Amino acid sequence: MNMATAGMDIELARHNMIEQQIRTWEVLDQSVLDLLPVVKRENFVPAAFRRLAFVDMEVPLKIDAGDGTVYDSGEAMFTPKVEARFLQELAVRPHEKVLEIGTGSGYMAALAAHKAQHVLSVEIDQRLHRFGSGNLVRAGVRNVTVELGDGSRGWSAKAPYDVIIVSGSLPALPPDLLAQLKIGGRLSAIVGSGAVMTAQIVTRVSDGGYETLNIFETRVKALRNAWQPSTFRF
Repeated sequence: MNMATAGMDIELARHNMIEQQIRTWEVLDQSVLDLLPVVKRENFVPAAFRRLAFVDMEVPLKIDAGDGTVYDSGEAMFTPKVEARFLQELAVRPHEKVLEIGTGSGYMAALAAHKAQHVLSVEIDQRLHRFGSGNLVRAGVRNVTVELGDGSRGWSAKAPYDVIIVSGSLPALPPDLLAQLKIGGRLSAIVGSGAVMTAQIVTRVSDGGYETLNIFETRVKALRNAWQPSTFRF
């Protein structure tokens, strides 16, 4: 297969992903659909899984460790339809500051960066930090800062944020994390435990007030060090 044919095949696969997976999942915001051919997902998935870049699955983040071995982080990318749906529901605007918890491949940060003023992405895994950062640099995304650290309760040093994206599930939303939203700010997270979890958009409407929109049910791996609410009762 020559390079031109390979390129055509990739674009056809991307087109099919958009039309068959993403549009059918109520993602109709044209600004989001137009972004998907620009931020090339195949450049963010691990090399061994490039052929799965447009498949409706969570691509494992098994990456080249640099010493001839493969490092299995135990993490995975969201499916394309989940990434696009979150991006649509968050409605990120050009003046806004975004916090992402869990950089992973860097793809979600890259999508958000094309809509936001700046994205701060926090990754707890050192090798994923390096992998995601490298992908963002190679893609020419300049308005993302990737920090190495535990963002499971947010990143208070740079708070407050207009938008917070949690790239992993949480048993419950930590109050410390919600407090880092500006009034009018939105947070996306997959909340719950067990077989069924709920994807939510939470909007801070006042100092102590939040509105929650449940948008779909799914199940993904929990964020590392995810906050657990106390079960103690008097």
